Amino acid sequence: MTGISQGAVARVLTDIANDGGLSGVDIANVVDVSKTTVSRWKSGQMRPQPRHELILSDLRYVVGRLQEFYSSEEIRVWLYARHPQLDGQRAIDLIHDDRTSEVLAILERLESGAYL
Repeated sequence: MTGISQGAVARVLTDIANDGGLSGVDIANVVDVSKTTVSRWKSGQMRPQPRHELILSDLRYVVGRLQEFYSSEEIRVWLYARHPQLDGQRAIDLIHDDRTSEVLAILERLESGAYL
């Protein structure tokens, strides 16, 4: 997402909201900005900083992968739930902390049918 047009940022936000069942407040919490900031990104009034773009990009990727298995409402619950496979941590927090690879490892197990 880095270096992509402001229109692309709006599409990413819309995809996360529609496909992942996440509200503007949810997205703001993951990225650690205000809901107003997310609204400004979506309307094109502001552009996310590179760090925020990376978080949004990772979140969009994870949501896209989860779509293979869950509805948007279930994806939101999955992201916010504490997972035993993540030592009781929430996927949403790991994505925020630039630990998306740990979440992706869980998705690999889900795809292979080994998810418990």
